[in-house]
Amino acid sequence: MAENILLEVVTPEQSVVKEEAQIVMAPGILGEFGVLDGHTPFMTTLKLGTIKYTDVNGDERCVFVSGGFAEALPGKVTVLAESAERRCDIDLERAEEAIERAQKRLSDEQRKEEVDFTRAKAALERAIERIKLSGSSSAQ
Repeated sequence: MAENILLEVVTPEQSVVKEEAQIVMAPGILGEFGVLDGHTPFMTTLKLGTIKYTDVNGDERCVFVSGGFAEALPGKVTVLAESAERRCDIDLERAEEAIERAQKRLSDEQRKEEVDFTRAKAALERAIERIKLSGSSSAQ
């Protein structure tokens, strides 16, 4: 039987996750990757998405990340994220309001020259991903 690995997800402000996991799946910049105990060491950039992991009891857990870096070692995965939230910490109302604000910025004909479309689009993508995660039926 394989050993568990330690998963740590940290942001500049706080430690979001620090717990043992059976497997960790993360949104790498080149595609999703999985890490089990004994994995070959590597580092990669993360894209906006969801880190999924199976805890020691076999329950699936999820954490939203908006980019960052991951380091996989044989017994540990460390994620340094720009921002991260557990599913249970996502404020659905706030995410829905962020979608409305971003959509308004992207469609405002009079202010098109003032709007930073890249930032508005990124805000929209983050809010959509949070809503998708908070609405899924798996455990936190």
